[in-house]
Amino acid sequence: MVETSTPPPAPPSPSAARRQRILLVTGMLGAGKTTALRELEDLGWESIDNFPVRLLDRLVGKDTEPFSLAIGFDCRTRGFVPDDVIARMKKWVESDSVAITTLFLDCAGHELERRFNETRRRHFLAQDMPVANGIAAERELLSPLRRWADVLIDTTDFTTNDLKQTIRAQFAQTAPKEMTVTVSSFGFSRGTPPTADLVFDMRFLDNPHWQPDLRAQTGLDAPVGEFIEQSAVFASTFEKIRSLLLELLPRYAEQGKAYVNIAFGCTGGRHRSVYTAEKMAQVLRDGGFSPTVLHRNLASRAAELVEGTQQK
Repeated sequence: MVETSTPPPAPPSPSAARRQRILLVTGMLGAGKTTALRELEDLGWESIDNFPVRLLDRLVGKDTEPFSLAIGFDCRTRGFVPDDVIARMKKWVESDSVAITTLFLDCAGHELERRFNETRRRHFLAQDMPVANGIAAERELLSPLRRWADVLIDTTDFTTNDLKQTIRAQFAQTAPKEMTVTVSSFGFSRGTPPTADLVFDMRFLDNPHWQPDLRAQTGLDAPVGEFIEQSAVFASTFEKIRSLLLELLPRYAEQGKAYVNIAFGCTGGRHRSVYTAEKMAQVLRDGGFSPTVLHRNLASRAAELVEGTQQK
């Protein structure tokens, strides 16, 4: 369950982009703060856990360069007094140099008890008492922060993956870092790239290698592209791959995948795969992605021993 006291965050305006973006992450012990901070870090936030409250004033609003910082704190944090934390936040909210949001992670008492018993950890506020006593004391202590928080996530029925996806859905829109997409070309004669997530074999297309005037050129040269485009099946196949990628990439992002490598292969990695990778990269740019293009074998010597010197 996710509750917000403010509208979902929108992409920062040019002026807001120059402000420090601070996300304070707090909540009940065992509710998932560490998991949330790790996911935020994967999204591009700098993250600090259990930073002493008394030092926050030295950190927030002091840097002249804009950055995104997630700060985790809870009842174990040195100098933790909820009313003091709220007073500091009110002061920061009034600052033009800081955009601040508070995330509170909650969880039902019975589930917290199960998690503590499962991990055999002692509750910080119940060293010599049943864990339920510590949870009750902590809930009372944190109640002012729970009421103050902009975003409340109840993790009672969440798996770790559920929490990761919820954090991503709530904060990915304003995340400093997006999923990294790489479009690459390669030659099967030199092996399949081991890090490729999606591999498309373009060897069904007519090979420019067999054209004497095209053999020395590459997929970056216009005559090679024109030759490949003349294939009766290129346009329909390219469209099917385009549609597939534009459907899959947002789903990968939703699942929290940080890197996606899309590889196009042909025999030598110099003609068909290169042209298709370049053309697909432009399509993805038009679709809102920012792919990096790599051509693994473009500078390699033509694979004469594999493709031959004459057509057979």
